[in-house]
Amino acid sequence: METVRAMVVVLSSLWCYEDSWLRAVARSLLRFLGFIFWGTAAALAFGGVFVILKYKNYRYLFQESFLSLPGWLAVAAALILLPTGVLAISISAKNSRYQQGALMYLLLVLLCLGMSSAVLAQFYSIRMASELKSTMGYLVHQYNGTHAQGPGSKAMDVIQRKLQCCGVQNYTDWLKVTAASWHLPAEKAHVPESCCKEEYSQCRGDLGHLEHLFQEGCLKKLEDPLHFAMLYMFWCCIVLSVLELLAGVSNGILMRHQPFHDLRILDSSTFS
Repeated sequence: METVRAMVVVLSSLWCYEDSWLRAVARSLLRFLGFIFWGTAAALAFGGVFVILKYKNYRYLFQESFLSLPGWLAVAAALILLPTGVLAISISAKNSRYQQGALMYLLLVLLCLGMSSAVLAQFYSIRMASELKSTMGYLVHQYNGTHAQGPGSKAMDVIQRKLQCCGVQNYTDWLKVTAASWHLPAEKAHVPESCCKEEYSQCRGDLGHLEHLFQEGCLKKLEDPLHFAMLYMFWCCIVLSVLELLAGVSNGILMRHQPFHDLRILDSSTFS
């Protein structure tokens, strides 16, 4: 009997020691994650603002009006991450049932925002290439060399000057359309003046001086940064979701060892 009692005491002591160690680890992890959340907020805000600004500058190239939605969701998640980090650090220093509950709610909201942003970023990243290629191809074929102030022509000129590019894939895209749309003989085919490099003021799009022209296509220059931003946001949201789960588990461990003191009114002894 004494042997059994001794084993119970030993197991109880080991349980208490393991329990105390687990709480210490959860507290330290929660404090660490609080600071990580602030850094993640800055990273998410950067990606979200970049996507929003890119869409604002080139919205006439996109048929989807919701392309900036992943960016806005990322910015919203970044703003919520700031008080979440404060709560995580505060709880690691001093347990508060109200703060722990608020942290759980914020983590749930962040998980929804992060996963939504990740799914949308992946979806738009796949659709973006074909949509950009289609729209830019249309602008090139609708370009009118004799009325360069038209909406379509002006848009293409702005893109080529801003990105320092020429055509969709490269400058040869213009060779297929200039002769027909500008009513020029094939040997006179040339590119718009917006393909000219700024340092060559006498350039008029003559193909006899290729060194005066931008030869790289606009599609790659526009698609690459947008694709990178979408991929960047996708992985930021995935990493954030993992961190949120770790924070939720750590917070749950601390909550398990702190009973609802304020709810003792529900005990059966109160009504006896």
